[in-house]
Amino acid sequence: MKAAVVTSFTAPLEIGQREIPLPGRGQVLVRLETCGLCHTDIHAAHGDWPVKPTVPFVPGHEGVGIVEQLGDGVTERTVGERVAIPWLGYACGECRFCVDGRETLCEQQQNSGYSIDGAFAEYAVASARFAVPVPDGITSLDAAPLTCAGVTTYKALKVARIVPSEQVAVFGIGGLGHLAVQYARVMGGRVIAVDVENPKLDLARELGADHLVNAAEVDPVDAIKAVGGADVAVVLAASPRVFEQAFASLNRGGRLICVALPADQQMSISIFETVLKGISIIGSIVGTRQDLAEVFALHAAGRTRIIAEGRTLDQVNDAIAEVLSEKVLARLVFEY
Repeated sequence: MKAAVVTSFTAPLEIGQREIPLPGRGQVLVRLETCGLCHTDIHAAHGDWPVKPTVPFVPGHEGVGIVEQLGDGVTERTVGERVAIPWLGYACGECRFCVDGRETLCEQQQNSGYSIDGAFAEYAVASARFAVPVPDGITSLDAAPLTCAGVTTYKALKVARIVPSEQVAVFGIGGLGHLAVQYARVMGGRVIAVDVENPKLDLARELGADHLVNAAEVDPVDAIKAVGGADVAVVLAASPRVFEQAFASLNRGGRLICVALPADQQMSISIFETVLKGISIIGSIVGTRQDLAEVFALHAAGRTRIIAEGRTLDQVNDAIAEVLSEKVLARLVFEY
Protein backbone atom coordinates (compact mmCIF):
# COMPACT_ATOMS: atom_id res chain seq x y z
CA MET A 1 0.00 0.00 0.00
CA LYS A 2 1.00 3.62 -0.43
CA ALA A 3 1.63 5.54 2.79
CA ALA A 4 2.98 8.94 3.90
CA VAL A 5 5.50 8.35 6.67
CA VAL A 6 7.23 10.64 9.15
CA THR A 7 10.83 9.47 9.35
CA SER A 8 12.27 12.59 11.00
CA PHE A 9 10.82 15.65 12.73
CA THR A 10 12.99 17.86 10.53
CA ALA A 11 12.33 16.24 7.14
CA PRO A 12 9.35 16.13 4.77
CA LEU A 13 7.06 13.11 4.91
CA GLU A 14 8.17 10.25 2.70
CA ILE A 15 5.73 8.68 0.24
CA GLY A 16 6.46 5.00 -0.19
CA GLN A 17 5.19 1.44 -0.20
CA ARG A 18 4.45 -0.51 2.99
CA GLU A 19 2.99 -3.92 3.66
CA ILE A 20 -0.75 -3.85 4.23
CA PRO A 21 -1.14 -4.36 8.00
CA LEU A 22 -3.06 -7.30 9.43
CA PRO A 23 -5.77 -6.72 12.02
CA GLY A 24 -5.03 -8.16 15.45
CA ARG A 25 -7.53 -9.34 18.01
CA GLY A 26 -10.28 -6.75 18.42
CA GLN A 27 -9.16 -4.83 15.34
CA VAL A 28 -10.44 -4.23 11.81
CA LEU A 29 -8.60 -3.56 8.57
CA VAL A 30 -9.95 -0.46 6.83
CA ARG A 31 -9.43 0.45 3.18
CA LEU A 32 -9.26 4.23 3.33
CA GLU A 33 -11.28 6.42 0.99
CA THR A 34 -10.39 9.79 2.54
CA CYS A 35 -8.41 11.37 5.35
CA GLY A 36 -8.43 15.02 6.39
CA LEU A 37 -5.29 16.99 7.13
CA CYS A 38 -5.49 18.39 10.66
CA HIS A 39 -3.04 20.86 12.19
CA THR A 40 -2.39 18.18 14.82
CA ASP A 41 -0.89 16.02 12.05
CA ILE A 42 1.56 18.83 11.35
CA HIS A 43 2.44 19.18 15.04
CA ALA A 44 3.01 15.42 15.11
CA ALA A 45 5.20 15.45 11.99
CA HIS A 46 7.31 18.28 13.44
CA GLY A 47 7.54 16.87 16.97
CA ASP A 48 6.14 20.10 18.42
CA TRP A 49 4.63 18.74 21.63
CA PRO A 50 6.29 17.54 24.85
CA VAL A 51 5.28 13.89 24.34
CA LYS A 52 6.51 13.09 20.85
CA PRO A 53 5.51 10.22 18.55
CA THR A 54 8.03 7.49 17.89
CA VAL A 55 9.40 7.66 14.35
CA PRO A 56 8.75 6.24 11.85
CA PHE A 57 4.97 6.60 11.99
CA VAL A 58 1.99 7.30 9.74
CA PRO A 59 -0.07 10.38 10.71
CA GLY A 60 -3.78 10.87 10.10
CA HIS A 61 -6.81 10.79 12.40
CA GLU A 62 -9.65 11.86 10.10
CA GLY A 63 -9.75 8.62 8.17
CA VAL A 64 -12.89 7.26 6.51
CA GLY A 65 -13.07 3.95 4.70
CA ILE A 66 -14.52 0.48 4.30
CA VAL A 67 -13.94 -2.44 6.67
CA GLU A 68 -12.27 -5.19 4.64
CA GLN A 69 -11.20 -7.69 7.28
CA LEU A 70 -12.08 -8.51 10.89
CA GLY A 71 -9.57 -9.57 13.51
CA ASP A 72 -10.27 -12.32 16.02
CA GLY A 73 -13.10 -11.66 18.43
CA VAL A 74 -14.63 -8.74 16.51
CA THR A 75 -18.42 -8.62 16.73
CA GLU A 76 -19.01 -4.83 16.69
CA ARG A 77 -18.24 -4.22 13.00
CA THR A 78 -18.96 -6.00 9.72
CA VAL A 79 -17.07 -6.36 6.46
CA GLY A 80 -18.26 -3.72 3.99
CA GLU A 81 -19.25 -1.24 6.69
CA ARG A 82 -18.02 2.34 6.31
CA VAL A 83 -16.29 3.68 9.42
CA ALA A 84 -14.30 6.65 10.66
CA ILE A 85 -10.90 6.39 12.35
CA PRO A 86 -10.75 9.26 14.86
CA TRP A 87 -8.02 10.66 17.12
CA LEU A 88 -9.20 8.48 20.00
CA GLY A 89 -8.01 5.20 18.61
CA TYR A 90 -8.38 3.21 21.82
CA ALA A 91 -9.30 3.64 25.48
CA CYS A 92 -9.32 0.99 28.19
CA GLY A 93 -13.06 1.08 28.92
CA GLU A 94 -12.51 0.35 32.61
CA CYS A 95 -10.98 3.40 34.30
CA ARG A 96 -13.09 6.06 36.05
CA PHE A 97 -12.95 8.33 33.00
CA CYS A 98 -14.08 5.67 30.55
CA VAL A 99 -16.83 4.48 32.88
CA ASP A 100 -18.30 7.95 33.49
CA GLY A 101 -18.31 9.03 29.84
CA ARG A 102 -14.99 10.88 29.68
CA GLU A 103 -13.08 8.32 27.63
CA THR A 104 -10.96 11.04 26.00
CA LEU A 105 -9.22 11.44 29.40
CA CYS A 106 -8.27 7.75 29.67
CA GLU A 107 -4.61 7.47 30.64
CA GLN A 108 -4.26 4.25 28.63
CA GLN A 109 -5.58 5.79 25.41
CA GLN A 110 -3.90 5.40 22.05
CA ASN A 111 -4.16 8.13 19.44
CA SER A 112 -4.48 7.49 15.73
CA GLY A 113 -1.62 8.95 13.73
CA TYR A 114 0.38 9.69 16.88
CA SER A 115 0.95 6.74 19.22
CA ILE A 116 -0.35 4.27 16.61
CA ASP A 117 -0.18 4.45 12.81
CA GLY A 118 -2.97 6.50 11.28
CA ALA A 119 -4.80 7.05 8.03
CA PHE A 120 -2.31 8.79 5.71
CA ALA A 121 -2.24 5.47 3.89
CA GLU A 122 -4.40 3.32 1.66
CA TYR A 123 -5.07 0.89 4.53
CA ALA A 124 -5.03 1.11 8.31
CA VAL A 125 -5.92 -1.11 11.23
CA ALA A 126 -8.17 0.26 13.95
CA SER A 127 -9.81 -0.89 17.15
CA ALA A 128 -13.23 -2.27 16.23
CA ARG A 129 -14.73 -0.60 19.32
CA PHE A 130 -13.41 2.84 18.36
CA ALA A 131 -14.04 2.76 14.61
CA VAL A 132 -17.24 4.81 14.39
CA PRO A 133 -19.87 3.95 11.75
CA VAL A 134 -20.51 6.66 9.14
CA PRO A 135 -24.22 7.01 8.25
CA ASP A 136 -25.47 6.76 4.70
CA GLY A 137 -26.07 10.14 3.13
CA ILE A 138 -22.73 11.61 4.24
CA THR A 139 -19.97 11.60 1.62
CA SER A 140 -16.58 10.32 2.67
CA LEU A 141 -15.17 13.73 1.75
CA ASP A 142 -17.48 15.38 4.30
CA ALA A 143 -17.12 12.65 6.90
CA ALA A 144 -13.35 13.08 7.16
CA PRO A 145 -13.32 16.64 8.60
CA LEU A 146 -16.26 15.78 10.86
CA THR A 147 -14.15 12.99 12.39
CA CYS A 148 -11.85 15.50 14.12
CA ALA A 149 -12.59 19.13 13.25
CA GLY A 150 -16.28 18.47 13.73
CA VAL A 151 -16.21 16.41 16.90
CA THR A 152 -13.56 18.63 18.50
CA THR A 153 -15.53 21.85 18.09
CA TYR A 154 -18.87 20.20 18.86
CA LYS A 155 -17.49 18.87 22.15
CA ALA A 156 -15.92 22.24 22.99
CA LEU A 157 -19.26 23.97 22.57
CA LYS A 158 -21.09 21.27 24.53
CA VAL A 159 -18.83 21.80 27.55
CA ALA A 160 -19.34 25.57 27.22
CA ARG A 161 -23.00 25.00 28.14
CA ILE A 162 -24.26 27.77 25.88
CA VAL A 163 -27.51 29.41 26.89
CA PRO A 164 -29.59 30.46 23.85
CA SER A 165 -28.94 34.11 22.90
CA GLU A 166 -25.48 34.15 24.53
CA GLN A 167 -22.67 35.56 22.40
CA VAL A 168 -20.03 33.06 21.33
CA ALA A 169 -16.71 34.34 19.98
CA VAL A 170 -14.90 31.89 17.72
CA PHE A 171 -11.20 32.76 17.43
CA GLY A 172 -9.82 31.19 14.25
CA ILE A 173 -12.06 30.44 11.27
CA GLY A 174 -10.71 27.51 9.31
CA GLY A 175 -11.04 23.75 9.34
CA LEU A 176 -12.32 23.76 12.92
CA GLY A 177 -13.67 27.30 13.07
CA HIS A 178 -16.09 27.03 10.16
CA LEU A 179 -17.75 24.15 12.01
CA ALA A 180 -17.62 25.90 15.40
CA VAL A 181 -19.64 28.77 13.91
CA GLN A 182 -22.31 26.31 12.83
CA TYR A 183 -22.46 24.36 16.10
CA ALA A 184 -22.68 27.56 18.14
CA ARG A 185 -25.70 28.57 16.07
CA VAL A 186 -27.28 25.12 16.39
CA MET A 187 -26.96 25.49 20.18
CA GLY A 188 -28.66 28.89 20.12
CA GLY A 189 -25.68 31.21 20.35
CA ARG A 190 -25.05 34.47 18.53
CA VAL A 191 -21.65 34.19 16.85
CA ILE A 192 -18.75 36.62 16.72
CA ALA A 193 -16.19 35.33 14.20
CA VAL A 194 -12.57 36.44 14.70
CA ASP A 195 -9.77 35.91 12.19
CA VAL A 196 -7.03 37.81 10.35
CA GLU A 197 -8.11 36.79 6.83
CA ASN A 198 -11.12 38.43 5.18
CA PRO A 199 -11.99 35.40 2.99
CA LYS A 200 -12.37 33.30 6.16
CA LEU A 201 -14.53 35.98 7.75
CA ASP A 202 -16.65 36.08 4.60
CA LEU A 203 -17.11 32.32 4.96
CA ALA A 204 -18.14 32.78 8.60
CA ARG A 205 -20.77 35.31 7.51
CA GLU A 206 -22.06 32.86 4.90
CA LEU A 207 -22.35 30.20 7.61
CA GLY A 208 -24.35 32.50 9.88
CA ALA A 209 -21.95 34.55 12.00
CA ASP A 210 -23.64 37.66 13.43
CA HIS A 211 -20.49 39.80 13.80
CA LEU A 212 -17.10 39.70 12.07
CA VAL A 213 -13.80 40.89 13.57
CA ASN A 214 -10.59 41.13 11.58
CA ALA A 215 -7.94 41.02 14.30
CA ALA A 216 -5.30 42.25 11.84
CA GLU A 217 -7.18 45.52 11.39
CA VAL A 218 -8.74 46.23 14.80
CA ASP A 219 -8.17 45.32 18.44
CA PRO A 220 -10.38 42.23 18.76
CA VAL A 221 -11.02 42.83 22.45
CA ASP A 222 -12.37 46.33 21.81
CA ALA A 223 -14.36 45.14 18.80
CA ILE A 224 -16.00 42.32 20.75
CA LYS A 225 -16.79 44.56 23.71
CA ALA A 226 -18.35 47.06 21.30
CA VAL A 227 -21.00 44.48 20.35
CA GLY A 228 -21.71 43.39 23.92
CA GLY A 229 -18.76 41.18 24.82
CA ALA A 230 -18.49 37.41 24.68
CA ASP A 231 -20.17 34.98 27.05
CA VAL A 232 -18.17 32.13 25.56
CA ALA A 233 -14.83 32.36 23.74
CA VAL A 234 -13.57 29.30 21.85
CA VAL A 235 -9.90 29.49 20.88
CA LEU A 236 -8.93 27.52 17.79
CA ALA A 237 -5.86 29.60 16.82
CA ALA A 238 -2.54 28.22 18.04
CA SER A 239 -1.19 31.42 19.63
CA PRO A 240 -0.96 32.26 23.34
CA ARG A 241 -1.71 35.90 22.48
CA VAL A 242 -5.06 34.86 21.01
CA PHE A 243 -5.94 33.01 24.23
CA GLU A 244 -5.18 36.20 26.17
CA GLN A 245 -7.34 38.28 23.83
CA ALA A 246 -10.17 35.78 24.14
CA PHE A 247 -9.99 35.93 27.93
CA ALA A 248 -10.04 39.73 27.89
CA SER A 249 -13.14 39.76 25.68
CA LEU A 250 -15.28 37.80 28.16
CA ASN A 251 -18.22 39.16 30.10
CA ARG A 252 -18.83 38.34 33.74
CA GLY A 253 -19.59 34.65 34.09
CA GLY A 254 -17.85 33.99 30.78
CA ARG A 255 -16.22 30.73 29.74
CA LEU A 256 -12.87 30.48 27.97
CA ILE A 257 -12.73 27.19 26.04
CA CYS A 258 -9.16 26.19 25.25
CA VAL A 259 -8.84 23.91 22.21
CA ALA A 260 -5.77 24.87 20.16
CA LEU A 261 -2.39 23.57 21.32
CA PRO A 262 0.36 26.08 20.50
CA ALA A 263 3.97 24.94 20.73
CA ASP A 264 4.50 27.88 23.12
CA GLN A 265 2.32 26.60 25.94
CA GLN A 266 2.18 29.61 28.29
CA MET A 267 -0.54 32.25 28.42
CA SER A 268 -0.78 35.13 30.88
CA ILE A 269 -4.15 35.97 32.41
CA SER A 270 -5.35 37.94 35.42
CA ILE A 271 -6.24 35.89 38.49
CA PHE A 272 -8.00 39.01 39.83
CA GLU A 273 -10.21 39.23 36.73
CA THR A 274 -10.86 35.48 36.76
CA VAL A 275 -12.09 35.54 40.36
CA LEU A 276 -14.03 38.82 40.40
CA LYS A 277 -15.75 38.21 37.07
CA GLY A 278 -16.45 34.53 37.79
CA ILE A 279 -14.73 33.37 34.63
CA SER A 280 -14.28 29.66 33.91
CA ILE A 281 -11.26 28.37 31.97
CA ILE A 282 -12.02 24.99 30.40
CA GLY A 283 -9.78 22.67 28.42
CA SER A 284 -11.55 20.55 25.82
CA ILE A 285 -9.88 17.68 24.01
CA VAL A 286 -11.63 16.13 20.97
CA GLY A 287 -14.81 14.15 21.72
CA THR A 288 -16.12 10.73 22.56
CA ARG A 289 -17.57 8.13 20.22
CA GLN A 290 -21.03 9.34 21.23
CA ASP A 291 -20.08 12.94 20.41
CA LEU A 292 -18.94 11.82 16.95
CA ALA A 293 -22.18 9.90 16.41
CA GLU A 294 -24.07 13.12 17.24
CA VAL A 295 -21.89 15.12 14.84
CA PHE A 296 -22.63 12.65 12.04
CA ALA A 297 -26.35 12.75 12.85
CA LEU A 298 -26.44 16.55 12.68
CA HIS A 299 -24.69 16.53 9.32
CA ALA A 300 -26.94 13.80 7.94
CA ALA A 301 -29.91 15.96 8.99
CA GLY A 302 -28.56 18.86 6.93
CA ARG A 303 -27.66 21.06 9.91
CA THR A 304 -24.00 21.59 8.97
CA ARG A 305 -21.90 22.20 5.86
CA ILE A 306 -18.33 21.09 5.18
CA ILE A 307 -15.98 23.36 3.25
CA ALA A 308 -13.14 21.17 1.97
CA GLU A 309 -10.82 20.68 -0.97
CA GLY A 310 -9.51 17.33 -2.17
CA ARG A 311 -5.83 16.44 -2.54
CA THR A 312 -3.89 13.27 -3.35
CA LEU A 313 -1.60 11.63 -0.83
CA ASP A 314 1.36 12.40 -3.10
CA GLN A 315 0.66 16.09 -2.37
CA VAL A 316 0.99 15.68 1.40
CA ASN A 317 4.01 17.97 1.85
CA ASP A 318 2.56 20.66 -0.41
CA ALA A 319 -0.72 20.39 1.51
CA ILE A 320 1.10 20.90 4.81
CA ALA A 321 2.76 24.00 3.39
CA GLU A 322 -0.65 25.27 2.26
CA VAL A 323 -2.08 24.87 5.76
CA LEU A 324 0.91 26.57 7.37
CA SER A 325 0.52 29.50 4.96
CA GLU A 326 -2.92 30.07 6.57
CA LYS A 327 -4.42 30.57 3.12
CA VAL A 328 -6.50 27.38 3.15
CA LEU A 329 -10.12 28.44 3.60
CA ALA A 330 -11.16 25.43 5.67
CA ARG A 331 -10.09 21.77 5.30
CA LEU A 332 -7.88 19.79 2.93
CA VAL A 333 -8.81 16.13 2.50
CA PHE A 334 -6.71 13.39 0.93
CA GLU A 335 -8.72 11.18 -1.43
CA TYR A 336 -7.48 7.67 -2.21
